[in-house]
Order: sequence, then structure tokens, then C-alpha cells
Amino acid sequence: MNFTMKADFDFDEVIDRRSTSSAKWDKYAGKDILPLWVADMDFRSPPAVVDALKQRADHGVFGYSQPPMELTREVARMLASRYNWRVDERWIVWIPGLVTGLNVSCRAVGESGDGVMTATPVYPPFLTAPGFSNRKLATVPLAKNGNQWEFDFDLLESSLADHTRLFILCNPHNPVGRIFTQGELEQLAGLCARHDVIVCSDEIHCDLILDEEKRHIPFAALGPAIAERTITLMAPSKTYNLPGLGCSFAVMPSRRIRQRFKQAMAGIVPHVNTMGLAAALAAYRFGHNWLAALLDYLRGNRDRVQREIEQMPHVSMTPVEATYLAWIDCRPMKIKDPVRFFEQAGVGLSDGEEFGARGYVRLNFGCPRATLDEALRRMKTALQALG
Repeated sequence: MNFTMKADFDFDEVIDRRSTSSAKWDKYAGKDILPLWVADMDFRSPPAVVDALKQRADHGVFGYSQPPMELTREVARMLASRYNWRVDERWIVWIPGLVTGLNVSCRAVGESGDGVMTATPVYPPFLTAPGFSNRKLATVPLAKNGNQWEFDFDLLESSLADHTRLFILCNPHNPVGRIFTQGELEQLAGLCARHDVIVCSDEIHCDLILDEEKRHIPFAALGPAIAERTITLMAPSKTYNLPGLGCSFAVMPSRRIRQRFKQAMAGIVPHVNTMGLAAALAAYRFGHNWLAALLDYLRGNRDRVQREIEQMPHVSMTPVEATYLAWIDCRPMKIKDPVRFFEQAGVGLSDGEEFGARGYVRLNFGCPRATLDEALRRMKTALQALG
């Protein structure tokens, strides 16, 4: 197949997503509210992805599909080149979404009634998946140390129960935007090893590193013993803006965990769809230039959000090291429902309560600069009116 290779990408283009069955935009259909809530971007995917989907559609036959070996090989090459993490292709299991992976992991580790722990605030499915699997959820808040969110390891260790079998990690972290350091990850790994706890590591934002001096370290890449106790979840969806195509994968070096994972999937989890597989292969093979341009653009948007929030009364945020999500503290506003407040100002944000942190909102800055600037202007005007 031949795919377009293009060096210039127009992330400033405002694309009308209304009337396209967009969950992000249809939430506020008919209202003058700019949606900066759910984590998908308002940019076209890489031209190579669009070309691959067109060529696959032109084939005209959409039968049952299986992940092509060339895609699995491409993922293994990508993990080695980007993260110096060498994986056996047999460790990779394809799934139709990262949330699916979270739920399957809860079912695959331990038994009914066992415990699952995570640190809050965190992506909402972390908080619901254990209950769906008849597991007991335990949460420990991240600690805010100056201008940075960190694990409270003493509290984590004291909160682990005898029946805790799984810890769900989010790195890079959604919503606080941290890239956890090697030291932090090693300390977490040691804690989990001492208590015989498996780690499910959601690393879906691993390619979206905004601080250029920092790097993403896969949890399983810390060492062979740690890898044997780890389920790593990744996907091209956030990186290349493909969430609607439902294509993700889990990496599990442990044969025992991999078997239990597949058993938990059996009869419930569908295969990855044809178009998702085609898009993933094109993205990983030909999306490098697009991704580099995207990261430059997101860094500019990140800096814009940080600068404007610092000038707004009643709100603050910590620096965003990775992702395209800003975590904003609205507690000084002393308003019961900050999401409703900003909706009335014409901006739709995610409610921090869904992440386990009332009084916060999450802002998605993965959008054209004109949209972002207008949203920030509306927020600033509304906050200044509070006095």
C-alpha cells in the first residue's frame, strides 16, 4: 500500500465535528458551549492513517479479521526504539480498548472478593472496573508536594490489605499529567513485590511527553522480575487520535498471567475491528513526523493554558509533563458545581468528582489554538465576574 508522507500539518484548522456522532461535541448540541472535556483531540489523524483506511475501504470486503503479524512486529519494534523495552511478540494480546483491558485485568488477577488498589485522582474506569469484577476497591490519594503530585508510599503500604491482589497504575498520569520517575516506579515495584501484588499499568499516554527533558519508562521495563508481575496496557488511540476505532493491546511477559487474561476475555471480549488494525499499522509505521508536529503544537497549547490559568482568579493548576489534559483546582471558587459554572460561561470541562477529587476540573487542550483561546477567554471573564 502507498501512503501519503507529508511534512506540514495544519493543527490550527478548525474542523466542524457537529453532526458526526461525536460524543464530545454532541453532549452540547445546540448550545454555545466549547467541549474541552472527554479525551479525544479535534485534529485530523495522520494522513497515512486516513490513506490506509481509504484503501482498506476500497477493498470492499469486511470479514472477520485478526491482528496481522506485521502489526505485532511493528509494536515490538516501536517499544524497543522508543522505550528501550524489548518484548517477545508472544507477550502481546490485542484488545478492543484500554478500558476493556482494565476490566479484564481485574477479572484475571486474584479471585472474587479480592482487593484492587489505585491512587486518586485517576481516570474514572479505574474506580468502576473493580466493582464490575466483584473486587473490592481501595483508593489512596496522591500527595501534592509543592507544585507536583506524588505517591504517598507510606500511606500506600499501610493501606494494602491482605486480600489486595492488584494495583492499577496510570503513567503518564491522567488527570494530573505526571511522568513518574524511575525512582518512583522502582519504589512502587518494591512495595508491590513485598505484598505479592500484580501491577496493571495504563500507559496509553506514553507517547505524549511534553517535557522534552523527561522520558517515559514502561513499568515492566524496570527489570525481568517486575515484568513478570505486570500487565501493560497501551494503544495508538490517544497518540494518533484514533479512539473511535477501538484498537489497543496488553503486554504480559508472564505466561500464567497471560493465560488468565485470555480466559477472562473468553466469550465476552470481541476481536479488534478491521479498520482499527489498519489504522494502527499505518500510525506506527508512518505517523512519526505527524506525532513530532503534534507534540510541538501541544506544548504551545500547554504553555498557553498554564499562563492563562495563572492569571485567572480562584483557580490554579500544576505543570503538565505529559498528556493533553490540564488538572485545575477550583476549590477556592467556593462553588458547589464548578463544571456547571463553566458550562454557563460556555466551556464544557470534565468533573473532578468522577476522578475521585471534588472541586477540580479537567481541561482537554488537544484542539486548535483558536478554540482554546476562546475557551480560556470565556473562563477568565466568568472568573473575574466572581470578584
